[in-house]
Amino acid sequence: MYSIVIPCYNSSHTIRNVVELTAKKMTELGRTPFEFVLVDDHSPDGGATVCELRKLADDHDYVKVIELAINSGQHNATLAGLNHASGDVLIGMDDDMQTHPSQLPVLLEEFDKGFDIVYGYYPDKKHSLFRNFGSWVNYISARILIGKTKDMKTSSYWIIRRFVRDYVIQYKSKHTHLQGLFLRTTRNVSSVPIEHFERAYGKSNYTLKKLVSLWSNMMGYSIVPLRIAVRFGSVIALIGLIGAIIVIVRKLLHPFTAVGWSSLMCAVFFFSGVIMIFLGLIGEYIGRIFLTIGNNPQFVVRHVYEGKQGRKESAPKG
Repeated sequence: MYSIVIPCYNSSHTIRNVVELTAKKMTELGRTPFEFVLVDDHSPDGGATVCELRKLADDHDYVKVIELAINSGQHNATLAGLNHASGDVLIGMDDDMQTHPSQLPVLLEEFDKGFDIVYGYYPDKKHSLFRNFGSWVNYISARILIGKTKDMKTSSYWIIRRFVRDYVIQYKSKHTHLQGLFLRTTRNVSSVPIEHFERAYGKSNYTLKKLVSLWSNMMGYSIVPLRIAVRFGSVIALIGLIGAIIVIVRKLLHPFTAVGWSSLMCAVFFFSGVIMIFLGLIGEYIGRIFLTIGNNPQFVVRHVYEGKQGRKESAPKG
């Protein structure tokens, strides 16, 4: 069984094409049976996305729809889909036709070589300059924070094995970063170049705020920032100590040298800023611990809609 998991956000104009073209390609490749787990991430479009997803579930037995009660973000929405998927092989795609079904043979061929995770990556991205810069920052951060190898290139188009899914869904914190979770389970990972298609409709729903929030989630999988804080603090303290020694020596050699008030205030402001930055960093970690202990949910499922021959049921929060 193959499970195709797709988080949906304002997807009413594109999701039918994504599902039906993907189903056609999977059938052509002989990759059956398969199911689609479509997760509506509380789209703010007056219910248009949910209505289209329900129609798909009514039209096709292989479609299951998860409707979230609150917006949880792409990674948490994907995790909600993984929780409800039944397949032995799970495929992650987007809802906008940029992760195109025509590229599935490339990913599946690489996956058949025995890898636990296969990513598709884009040598030529159809994103804006801003998004490409954000991707570069994310790439560098992943190498530093979660130990991603230099030759590993990732995207939201991936294939994983069931055991990876089984370990990933055990993670219960709200601050989800799928790449970090995947790399916690296995290092038997490959990536292959695929074509990146233009968005079929509309524009990206990622704002600067959302991109920064997603990037910050990566900190939950690493203590590197805390180690950087310790080392940077040690360097600053050493510089301050050396400066104090220099001031004392100069005062002893030149007793009439005036001590500058402005330089003193600059030092106070600088070190106060450094202290505040690292207190904030530590506070971020403590805050996330607090939220995790408080069982703040990753996602809240309002309803689960299965195929026209399947059962429709309400589901508890996840």
